[in-house]
Amino acid sequence: MNNFLSVLVDILSQPAILVAAIALIGLLAQKKNASDIMKGTIKTFVGFIVIAAGAGILEKALTPFGAMFQEAFHVSGVVPNNEAIVALALTEYGTNTALIMFLGMIVNILIARFTRYKYIFLTGHHTLYLACMFAVIMAVAGFDTVPLIIAGAVALGIVMTLSPAIVQPFMRQLTGNDNVALGHFSAVGYAISGLTGKIFKNSRENSTENINFPKGLGFLRDSTVSIALTMIVMYVIVALFAGASFIEAELSEGTNYLVFSLIQGGSFAAGVFIILSGVRLVLAEIVPAFKGISTKLVPNAKPALDVPIIYPYAPNAVLIGFFSSFIGGVFSMVIMFVTGTTIILPGVVPHFFTGAAAGVLGNTTGGIKGAVAGSFVNGIIISFLPVFLLPVLGELGFANTTFSDADFGVSGIFFGSLANYVGPVAIVISLIVILGLMLIPFGNKKSSTENAN
Repeated sequence: MNNFLSVLVDILSQPAILVAAIALIGLLAQKKNASDIMKGTIKTFVGFIVIAAGAGILEKALTPFGAMFQEAFHVSGVVPNNEAIVALALTEYGTNTALIMFLGMIVNILIARFTRYKYIFLTGHHTLYLACMFAVIMAVAGFDTVPLIIAGAVALGIVMTLSPAIVQPFMRQLTGNDNVALGHFSAVGYAISGLTGKIFKNSRENSTENINFPKGLGFLRDSTVSIALTMIVMYVIVALFAGASFIEAELSEGTNYLVFSLIQGGSFAAGVFIILSGVRLVLAEIVPAFKGISTKLVPNAKPALDVPIIYPYAPNAVLIGFFSSFIGGVFSMVIMFVTGTTIILPGVVPHFFTGAAAGVLGNTTGGIKGAVAGSFVNGIIISFLPVFLLPVLGELGFANTTFSDADFGVSGIFFGSLANYVGPVAIVISLIVILGLMLIPFGNKKSSTENAN
């Protein structure tokens, strides 16, 4: 049984396999010929592997930057990191996590089929992380095994459906269509970034992508060049503060610390370039293939895909969003230090991936000012939410890491607070009420969330 669950988790947590399977089902449902089915499925599979490879390069480049930052400025505290906290939790909650994940995906499909929320969440690794968090919270709430799995799966399916829904109005504005959704559990931060951008709606035409560089700096219009130069400068500055001895002894394996910084900055730009290439490949195949799912299984279904899917729409906003979100994290850290609360260190990886997306969506609604302000607010959100999430995670709340993205914080605090202050019955009632509200038909009218434009 455990071997089966292990294989199940391996399959369902791999976006390349999951999305390729969806593409295959969609193409078969459309009765495409064997050649088109083979091409569409394989290109979708390879495209997601390209995206994953780019993301891996990014994370490898960002990880030493976090260590350098802590050494340079002598700070310590809790570092939010989904992979780290899940690795700790799976040792005790692995079986429950696997079952919650599998059943939660089924709940997501059923909700999409029978409600007006037509989003099918396809980011497998994020589904695994949230399933793990719900396994922990439901255990802390006092649920036994079977009720724990059922409650966790329903909660997971609900969040998998509502998370893309709340950010979809901004996705429509960004993409100009309603074909694809954003499947990444930081939608609360993205939606707030989009709303923040609306404060500067008169500046919307002044997009990050229309930045006018002097003729002598025309090379900066190339996003790969500008990202590489910016990250190299940022790495070198932090490296100078961290010192050669620390970097060469702990991070670079003896390579000169400035050379190491140069390579990491360039690697970051390479990772972004690879991600953008993979996104173009996937979008060209998955949207047409998904029409088969929409027609046969879930009418009008929209695939909710991982966050890099929106980066090509505003590459400059990606970099601006990262910096602004990280600054928001540093600002929050200072506030925490002054007020004496738990200090959440700005995790470079979550601030890049969520800050970049917040920048893109803030730019969509408010131009450069919207990108800066929206992603700065996102940085504050993903810094303070973990402070309130820690107490509801039981023994995991005492680890030196926690879940990083906004939706983990919002859903975890909601269900965890019900568990701590009311009890498991309150969780069951809340799940029933939420499902009931989602099932209420609104005729041909879109919900207020859908009409947030």
